[in-house]
Amino acid sequence: MSQPRKHWIVNVVLVLAILAFVGVSIVPLFGAFNQTQNSTQKSTNTRSDLPSSEQKSKLEDEARGYAQVLQREPENQAALRGLLETRLQLLSLGVGDVNSVIQPLEKLAALNPEQTRYAVLLAQAKQQIGDKEGAATAYRSVLENKPGNLEALQGMVALLLTQKRPEAAISLLQDTLSTASKANTTQPGSVDTVAVQVLLGNVHASQKNYAQALSVYDQAISNDQQDFRPILAKAMLLKEQGKALEAKTLFTQAAALAPTQYRDEINKRSSESPTPAVTPTLKE
Repeated sequence: MSQPRKHWIVNVVLVLAILAFVGVSIVPLFGAFNQTQNSTQKSTNTRSDLPSSEQKSKLEDEARGYAQVLQREPENQAALRGLLETRLQLLSLGVGDVNSVIQPLEKLAALNPEQTRYAVLLAQAKQQIGDKEGAATAYRSVLENKPGNLEALQGMVALLLTQKRPEAAISLLQDTLSTASKANTTQPGSVDTVAVQVLLGNVHASQKNYAQALSVYDQAISNDQQDFRPILAKAMLLKEQGKALEAKTLFTQAAALAPTQYRDEINKRSSESPTPAVTPTLKE
């Protein structure tokens, strides 16, 4: 597994480790897209120096320009990406609505089925506008070809939980784990079993099935004692249960095993006051 992808997975699972306590939310579209578009980051930094009204006008002009290109060349991917990026930036300024990114995302997802981020972003966008069936279809399109895709798994689980279908979420994750060995034989590293186990444990925790959650975390820990992620998840659950001493030991262990860049965040979680566990809800 490449180091950039591994680092992204660590970031995701740091989030997964607290979902059971702070709620499941969709990654903001603009932020999610920028994680994979370094060139966009550069242009965004340049624009951030402009007054917001001037920035808004500039982005709107760019969006019109890309739209005109697409009238002549509807499958021009450079124009599609440019239109998507400018509209996402406009959304970050509070201009327009999520519907504006649906069409370019649908086109890009269809033209680039191997680039799952477009399909995941499409699912997120549809979920935000209330098209839950459309979101589920987009997530499934990713999971059919890449059952271990963490972005799609996290999004689908969040969707199922907002629909009050925790058993369906649990079944999805259990099915992913049951086929992980075969998938990883065919394509090594395609399913991060520890990450999926952490997410499964968090779903159990969100339903207050704490014994089952701890059992899943323990199984993940026993499978790989050098992986800090299930240790962190278990620490957070024990902390919420008022078992501060046990949790503290695990937080310390997780911090020692984690890459340096994640230790401050783990230590922050360790020192925070516990908050009541809540059933995950989607922040619209």
